[in-house]
Amino acid sequence: MHPLHEAGLTRRTSSGFRRRVSTTDPDATPMPLGDGHTRLGYQDHYLVDGGRARIILTALVAPAEVQENQPALDLLWGTRFRWKLRPRQVAGDTKYGTVENIAAIEGQGIRAYFPLSAVGRRPGRFATTDFVYDVATDTYHCPGGQRLRFLSQCETTRRRVYEASAGACAICMLGPQCTTSQRGRRVGRSVEETVLDRVRGYHATESYAKAMRKRQVWVEPLFAEAKAWHGLRQFRLRGLEKVNGEALLIAAGQNLKRLLSHWGWGRRPFPTGAAGVVLPALPCMRSFTP
Repeated sequence: MHPLHEAGLTRRTSSGFRRRVSTTDPDATPMPLGDGHTRLGYQDHYLVDGGRARIILTALVAPAEVQENQPALDLLWGTRFRWKLRPRQVAGDTKYGTVENIAAIEGQGIRAYFPLSAVGRRPGRFATTDFVYDVATDTYHCPGGQRLRFLSQCETTRRRVYEASAGACAICMLGPQCTTSQRGRRVGRSVEETVLDRVRGYHATESYAKAMRKRQVWVEPLFAEAKAWHGLRQFRLRGLEKVNGEALLIAAGQNLKRLLSHWGWGRRPFPTGAAGVVLPALPCMRSFTP
């Protein structure tokens, strides 16, 4: 995230809420800081090749209010089209592992290496994963042996709801570990649950563990490098279009450093004839990490 250090105006929206707006860059939006305060700024997104060179395939800057998972598919599809790539896998952290992203990526025959969120899991209570789904009968079986039958489906969230009998839950010995509802325990199941189960199966593989380790030590340092050496800690320009151009220049500089290192130039004086050198196409691997 990249803050702007000028003062902002506070405006009231049509819904009555007060919103802080930058006086010089209205595209910047509030982002949370570690001290509990907020500041107007942007978020920079990198899509990085999975090879040792850690080539940045594309960069995108979005207002801070845009969730990190929202540009993920656009970055991936745009990069596939631009470089004519067919990645075998995509790795990212939990924020990128939304049902929409996973279903779209898996639908293209690409393995989605994302940790799945444990939202809804409460200490001392049975989680959804403790219930066994029966495909043949479209029902769930709880740890107490009771059956949860289909109740309804929400088209907005694309989730199916299953409910146990209130009477069965009332006399169940495991009730305190399951639910306090008087209507019986309910369990939600995504319409894309089959795909999510396949992704959960990846978590036990060595290739998934390797991708997660690689992301931590190969991708995150690129942002640290950009902030420490290339001015990414704070944008110098204003406006969404201009800060995107600035971010792309920074990413290009990082890639050029790796190209020069590959050619063995390192910290030696830059060759006088380098201006006339035609850069060859960079080889790209087949795995990505947003």
